[in-house]
Amino acid sequence: MKPPPPSSSFAVLRKARLSPYIFTLLAFIVFVAILYGEDFMCIFGQLEPIPGRAISRPVKKREKFPFAIGKTEERCDIFSGMWVRDELARPLYEETECPYIQPQLTCQEHGRPDTEYQKWRWQPHGCDLPSFNATLMLETLRGKRMMFVGDSLNRGQYVSMICLLHRLIPEHAKSMKTYNNDALTVFRAKDYNATIEFYWAPFLLESNSDNALVHRISDRIVRKGSINKHGKHWKGVDILVFNTYLWWMTGLEMKILKGSFEDDEKEVIQVSTEDAYRVAMRSMLRWVRRNMDRRKTRVFFTSMSPTHAKSIDWGSEPGENCYNQTTLIEDPYYWGSDSRKSIMKVIGEVFTKSKFPITFLNITQLSSYRKDAHTSIYKKQWNPLTPEQLANPVSYADCVHWCLPGLQDTWNELLFAKLFYP
Repeated sequence: MKPPPPSSSFAVLRKARLSPYIFTLLAFIVFVAILYGEDFMCIFGQLEPIPGRAISRPVKKREKFPFAIGKTEERCDIFSGMWVRDELARPLYEETECPYIQPQLTCQEHGRPDTEYQKWRWQPHGCDLPSFNATLMLETLRGKRMMFVGDSLNRGQYVSMICLLHRLIPEHAKSMKTYNNDALTVFRAKDYNATIEFYWAPFLLESNSDNALVHRISDRIVRKGSINKHGKHWKGVDILVFNTYLWWMTGLEMKILKGSFEDDEKEVIQVSTEDAYRVAMRSMLRWVRRNMDRRKTRVFFTSMSPTHAKSIDWGSEPGENCYNQTTLIEDPYYWGSDSRKSIMKVIGEVFTKSKFPITFLNITQLSSYRKDAHTSIYKKQWNPLTPEQLANPVSYADCVHWCLPGLQDTWNELLFAKLFYP
């Protein structure tokens, strides 16, 4: 008589006795399941986590910015808001109180009949800008360097910053000097061992417009890969504020030099303005990444400053511009034709890939409403005006630069907010 066939469980045990590695593997799996199974189940959504027990998940920590003493309220965009009249707190200083304002920006001295442009304050939607605290700013700059790098619009913001601070510094303890044929301007607060500087580099890259005194060149050329030509002067700075836009606006294309300006035979190529601008932005970010310490320094970039040279942009009569404009543009969606959105797109594309945190000061939209705030004809004229110009002020009105005190003080209030409350 044949013995009964072994049961299936008996067969398994018999096979298992022949394969001890299976037992080892099963034991390991059971051990891992007991130790980590609950977290695995939670991650895959098959089991609710035990109340009160923290589950290990990667959490992106909010980066601590140097100089920060707080943070901006949640959902507060300080660049989105409206202008409100404030005759009690504006202007933040008087034109005659600040001897550092260049004659190109002293509108009252040069005959502007109204002061209404000085009495507007920027009010963000749903939150408030922190008040500019000159004492805090100076104490923060103690033993440090702050530098504005760019064109004459950035120089205007630089001068505004000095006007906001200098009254706290005794006369004998402050000075302003220029170096390198006026390419570098240094305001020194001696008791604070601090400097606030401006460096002329309208393209950031080396160009044929780098002479700070003689740079009215229509055929503008920038040299590729030349950021260190100027960048060597920025090393050791603790707070950097860049801008570059206006000088790129010579048309739809820009000339790029390969090689050196000293070469006998120069290789110059033409590319779209957007592509040329992208080269400059990438070069700037590369320089920042290699030369700035994200744990100790801050870098800002100010967006394009709008112009108001075409009155048809805001629905006025053709042939007018900022001359004799004393009111604001009220359309909240207004965007002037001289502010290229394609350039803003390039900035967004490049900055989002930056490994170094760059604080973007988006002053374009809020400044676009201020057709009243330009220097217009109320500035020093470097060349005698012709009878034809005098008969038609629109023809020589400066609709690029801004009176001080005025709009650019607000730019520095925004800079202050982002420096201390990012």
